[in-house]
Amino acid sequence: MAFFQRWWRQQSEAMRIKVKELVDSGRLEFINGGMCMHDEASPHYIDLIDQTTLGHWYIKKEFNQVPRVGWQIDPFGHSAVQAYLLGAELGFDSLFFARIDYQDRAKRLKDKTLEVIWRGSKSLGSSSQIFTGVFPRHYDPPDGFVFEINDVSPPIQDDIFLFDYNVQERVDAFVAAALAQANVTRTNHIMWTMGTDFRYQYAVSWFRQIDKFIHYVNKDGRVNALYSTPSIYTDAKYAANEQWPLKTDDFFPYADRPNAYWTGYFTSRPGFKGYVRVLSGYYVAARQLEFFKGRANTGPNTDALADALAIAQHHDAVSGTQRQHVAADYALRLSIGYMEAEKMVTSSLAFLAEPRVGTGEQKSTLSFQQCPLLNISHCPMSEAALSDGKSLVVVIYNPLGWHREEVVRIPVSTENAVVHDSSGVEVDSQLLPVSNATSKLKSFYVKAYLGTSSSDLVKYWLAFPVSVPPLGFSTYTVSNAKKIDRSSIMSTVYTSEENTNATIEVGQGSLKLLYSMNKGGLSHYVNSRTLVTAAAEQSYGYYSGNDGTDKDPQASGAYVFRPNMTHSLKSQGQAPLTVIQGPLVDEVHQQLNEWISQVTRVYKGKEHAEVEFTIGPIPTDDGTGKEIITQIRTNMKTNKTFYTDSNGRDFIKRIRDFRSDWELEVNQPVAGNYYPINLGMYVEDGSMELSVLVDRSVGGSSLVDGEIELMLHRRLLHDDVRGVGEVLNETVCVLDKCEGLTIQGKFYFRIDPKGEGARWRRTVGQEIYSPLLLAFSEKDVGEPLTSRVTTFSGIDSSYSLPGNIALLTLQELENGKVLIRLAHLYEVGEDKEYSTLASVELRGLFPSRKINKVTEMNLSANQERADMEKRRLIWKVEGSTDEPEVKRGGPVDPEKLVVELAPMEIRTFLLDFDYLREFH
Repeated sequence: MAFFQRWWRQQSEAMRIKVKELVDSGRLEFINGGMCMHDEASPHYIDLIDQTTLGHWYIKKEFNQVPRVGWQIDPFGHSAVQAYLLGAELGFDSLFFARIDYQDRAKRLKDKTLEVIWRGSKSLGSSSQIFTGVFPRHYDPPDGFVFEINDVSPPIQDDIFLFDYNVQERVDAFVAAALAQANVTRTNHIMWTMGTDFRYQYAVSWFRQIDKFIHYVNKDGRVNALYSTPSIYTDAKYAANEQWPLKTDDFFPYADRPNAYWTGYFTSRPGFKGYVRVLSGYYVAARQLEFFKGRANTGPNTDALADALAIAQHHDAVSGTQRQHVAADYALRLSIGYMEAEKMVTSSLAFLAEPRVGTGEQKSTLSFQQCPLLNISHCPMSEAALSDGKSLVVVIYNPLGWHREEVVRIPVSTENAVVHDSSGVEVDSQLLPVSNATSKLKSFYVKAYLGTSSSDLVKYWLAFPVSVPPLGFSTYTVSNAKKIDRSSIMSTVYTSEENTNATIEVGQGSLKLLYSMNKGGLSHYVNSRTLVTAAAEQSYGYYSGNDGTDKDPQASGAYVFRPNMTHSLKSQGQAPLTVIQGPLVDEVHQQLNEWISQVTRVYKGKEHAEVEFTIGPIPTDDGTGKEIITQIRTNMKTNKTFYTDSNGRDFIKRIRDFRSDWELEVNQPVAGNYYPINLGMYVEDGSMELSVLVDRSVGGSSLVDGEIELMLHRRLLHDDVRGVGEVLNETVCVLDKCEGLTIQGKFYFRIDPKGEGARWRRTVGQEIYSPLLLAFSEKDVGEPLTSRVTTFSGIDSSYSLPGNIALLTLQELENGKVLIRLAHLYEVGEDKEYSTLASVELRGLFPSRKINKVTEMNLSANQERADMEKRRLIWKVEGSTDEPEVKRGGPVDPEKLVVELAPMEIRTFLLDFDYLREFH
């Protein structure tokens, strides 16, 4: 729709009337209808929903149409979430695509199983299934039927006096191609997709030929040819009353030939993938704050960020498979959208922090700033505030529907910092040194991104614990305390060189990580509360990318992962461990080589390890591209089995070197076992489970029992010849000095007794996606905080969402209605307590407003859910269709206003309020 909108804006009224007539008569049909045809491996499900919603609303507004068909013809592998959530839950009757593993396609051609009923969710089963068609070859017409100007297919010559008159010949070729496809397709309907890449630049040459073919083929009478649309085709398939084979799980990974697994793009452009994920969570929070303030017709808003995030989900955007200048353009659009949304966020926070006087709006005198480069310790506000005799006021907003207790960190330039909560009580704090890697990153990247030199003032991270209400904020003050004893908050630092003990214990709470000093790394994981003790190691390595010069000229590139050799990176002896301990958090700093370092953190109140890695610039001076991995090893007997998420929702069981739909011929034992990871991954044996969570989309696998492997960064020197026509070799430049891209990111790991890991994965997964949002302002040292509102919650003070429910969307629309989406975070059988029906009280969410009407909508809110269910086609499935009864939440009683959610259910509502808006 992003392209259609550009065209539509330029059309005359006469042309628009003509187009609307074609649409109304069903001759021109909108399918898919998102702002782009999104990728299916790298996006988060919330982004998929948002980008589709934007496109669907546009089609509804301009044409009053509701798309019925999913059209994901080009993405490189297909996800379970696409089938049930971005298919059935939108009200789509069918889904079509072209790309499928070459071995899978060969079997389906033989068995006539290219068209299936796909049930993507174990929890929602047949209530969320969709008819799915895989094209027999690709998304192009059969050979000999491509009619762009200068194409090679012979046109029909139907003038009897012409020397090359060929009607019968061309009709015979058409019929032969049709019968060949009919032989691999059930029912007597087949689809020809008339067009392919870069075609229809001159449409007349196509339609002239297709008109003639339809005329002469139908005169011939052996097959019937007609202009059609995907929904007409779907209806014909449905009317045939056929039974269709059942498909579960997903279509990853995708290979288009033996040594070409498209699993490199799961990690390609990790900086861009991280930026998209950060802004996705920010967009969710920004819409909440816009709602709490009240949507305004003027002033800053989130529209530019919405548009930029929507097109960034394209299958050549967040996938990392675009050219460099295109990646830069996507990032620029995102940053412009962010800056606009940031103005809206800070003005909403200022509005909410300003005491209400009566009910009238007043101009806020407060002003807040945010620090988007806080991850590399750049925050001018926190660096400067304490040095000029002012206090720093930190407002911390929590976008989740439950209370949070976390440790936040801000960069400061003095060791004399003291932190107070909003009632003036001093809170514990801890000063930590800024790692060398972060200091180096900061000076280079601040210059590269902002064109200014960063200050050298930052000496420490100041860490302090915060407590924040649901959908609300708390306020903390950081000030300069000249005359206090700092020893209690200074971390103690020592290195393995000074420490003669063989083992050092890290962690102040239940979780202890044991490090072996002579090996220079992690050796054991011990949780005294859950009584888990496990040998555990974590290391780095890299694959050298194939350069495409052997007998199969397939190189590793932006799409394809084709490793040559595996290299493990042992810590190069000279780098001792540095251990930093204090009251809130313990850290272990490791420098593995010149271009890989990491900080492992264990927070006192948490039972997981956080690993912050800094990788880059990846050296390529030896002429080989490198794909960097980290591995976490245990002795667990995991029987080749591991579990990865689908776009951050359902977990799917993976078995090494195995596919459930066909006998796999293994050609690439590494790349062929890689899967996309957006939320996390876990392995389990009879007694324990090891889980890893990620902060952005990455590729990962379990190539050895008991082990989890993630690919964190890649830099390559050859193109993989799949259309991008450019090497994946990202660099960052300051003036004329360019170096390979450095990535700083995080992953988190934890070992639980078997069956108990889901709660951590789901809860902390939400906290990673929706981090606490920090905004800063200054105040004079003596000025009391009483002049502002210091704590706020947008929901009833006695209410919070159940632990298994997330509020995905809270958005005030232009017409004053409010869009909300609520999601159940657990699958059936995932957790003993949380995999059950849950309920949400809408009155608790909106305490100070009167709800007049609640209308349940489909996922993209372009039709009422009841209408969608009435229209849904009920397909027949082959063989035994016994399945456990699928549970769904019941209708919302207008008196009680309680929303029920069954496992994995997402429900979407439009709310009408009585607009007497007041906050107390």
